[in-house]
Amino acid sequence: MNTAELAELGQQLRVDSVRAAAAANSGHPTSSMSAADLMAVLVAHHFRYDFDRPAHPGNDRFVLSKGHASPLLYAAYKAAGAIDDAELLTFRTRGSRLEGHPTPRRLPWVETATGSLGQGLPVGVGIALSGKNLDRVGYRVWVLCGDSELAEGSVWEAAEHAAYEHLDNLTAIVDVNRLGQRGPTRHGHDLHAYARRFEAFGWHTVEVDGHDVDAIERAYGEAESTIGRPTVILARTLKGKGVASVQDREGLHGKPLPEPEEAIAELGGQRGLRVHVQAPPAARMLHSVDGGGVLELPRWDKGDDGKSGKGVATRDAFGQALVALGTARGDVVALDGEVGDSTKAELFAKEHPERYFECYIAEQQMVATAVGLAARGWVPYATTFAAFLTRAYDFVRMASISGAGINLVGSHAGVSIGQDGPSQMGLEDLAMMRAVHGSTVLYPCDANQTAQLVTQMAGLDGVRYLRTSRGETPVIYGPDEQFPVGGSKVLRSSDRDRLTIVAAGVTVHEALAAADALAEHDIAVRVIDLYSVKPVDRLTLRRAAEDTGCLLTVEDHHEEGGLGDAVLDAFLDGRPVPRLVRLAVRTMPGSASQAEQLHAAGIDAESIAAAGRLLVEEAVVR
Repeated sequence: MNTAELAELGQQLRVDSVRAAAAANSGHPTSSMSAADLMAVLVAHHFRYDFDRPAHPGNDRFVLSKGHASPLLYAAYKAAGAIDDAELLTFRTRGSRLEGHPTPRRLPWVETATGSLGQGLPVGVGIALSGKNLDRVGYRVWVLCGDSELAEGSVWEAAEHAAYEHLDNLTAIVDVNRLGQRGPTRHGHDLHAYARRFEAFGWHTVEVDGHDVDAIERAYGEAESTIGRPTVILARTLKGKGVASVQDREGLHGKPLPEPEEAIAELGGQRGLRVHVQAPPAARMLHSVDGGGVLELPRWDKGDDGKSGKGVATRDAFGQALVALGTARGDVVALDGEVGDSTKAELFAKEHPERYFECYIAEQQMVATAVGLAARGWVPYATTFAAFLTRAYDFVRMASISGAGINLVGSHAGVSIGQDGPSQMGLEDLAMMRAVHGSTVLYPCDANQTAQLVTQMAGLDGVRYLRTSRGETPVIYGPDEQFPVGGSKVLRSSDRDRLTIVAAGVTVHEALAAADALAEHDIAVRVIDLYSVKPVDRLTLRRAAEDTGCLLTVEDHHEEGGLGDAVLDAFLDGRPVPRLVRLAVRTMPGSASQAEQLHAAGIDAESIAAAGRLLVEEAVVR
């Protein structure tokens, strides 16, 4: 297309953005109109993509970080022939693929869900890392950002990481239209302010008039020819460009234009331009989704007391199992937040360094990178302390909206970590991960169970979370024991049971010790290892409630949202709820040994036994 045709295409994208929002009577047409020329030049001359083969390994990747500008994206799809005009006008209606903010669950050409601002560039970094270090097929990653979202710290985590990794296959396009939702942005149209920041992180910067299609053309060419570092194109634009009544005016964010027909006429009316998007170059994937090796998991004998004589930490078992899985499957990758010596992800780094990504202490970027890698077909395991995943929770939530298949592993869970104190203790993570749509939450208690669950995670859908422990625990299962997701293990059981203790992770061993102590008082109790916290084993729990009449849950986690609530969920189908007593961490812990922490929280064997005796009315209360 020549200059005039590109300008006409930009106007068409504006018109169709206005039409889509008018049909829905909602949406963000003015935010779409500002970036229309940027999109027109990109799709017409620089974006290489086969819309009939969205999984083509050579396709460029586009991420609309300012996801509210979805009318622009859908207008571009129409211009490229991916959708027709009738579908464009279904925007934001029930059952339409054209949601208010695009998601890959509905549209195969969307890389990741956006709309929570500040996430597109971090995920784009993950995709670019895949292209440069793993796929190695030469595709480019283009991310369209808004200027408002540059206030998010996650953007600057991404900026530093992209420069550190020399991602010259990544281009960020910033639509600097000056206006946010409630008024002017922090820096307005000061492109130099943004340029100084990106340059400080090591980016190549280009400042441009975002409505000059020739200047945009040159800027994209400059980005493509830049070697060794990512490029950001800072484009000065006007929100609502082309319609005098809304152009560069406050108070119109997220609203359809008040007079859409007049606006369309002012923009020159409807057009029917079609764009012939360049085909990607021939390419092949350099990794196999299934891998081809033999899985040889580490094995521990039942009763193994480890090197220390106390057992094997589940975090150690995780690290060894991940190495074995990575050897068997070439699509498994690992990421860590600069605590690999503690999470034991460093074991994977030593054996498979080409598939290991150090994200440093930037948990948002770590999860975003995992999402980007998953979008390219990899199976990522991202690890850090369970407590620190709270910083990345919005990225976890958005990963679920994307339908991303990512594995998250949180170590150092609960008060059982000991002397480090509450800032390091994951005490909210089970609640946090259980609340994620479609998530799987697993909490193993010994080494063999951990190894088996690590491998199962790779084949699951959605967000998968594994909680590991710092301290060593006895090996109570044999290496060939199976642990189906959604199951549990009944470790003590008889027809004389008067109480059921439900535990997971470190509290399983405390529960077994408590059961032995209660047996000395002729009190038989059932013990269930509920290693699958979500989905939960409803049938086993209901049977235990029927047989024993009372359930006692014990967890190294806050009372809210954890194991106890997972157990309660098994009885919310209308049947009578059994007597349920919950032991959990209810106080603010300090620094103390593991044994002291468990006792102070009231979740050690002594506390469980005391609670059990009270529940069966064997204890004397004075």
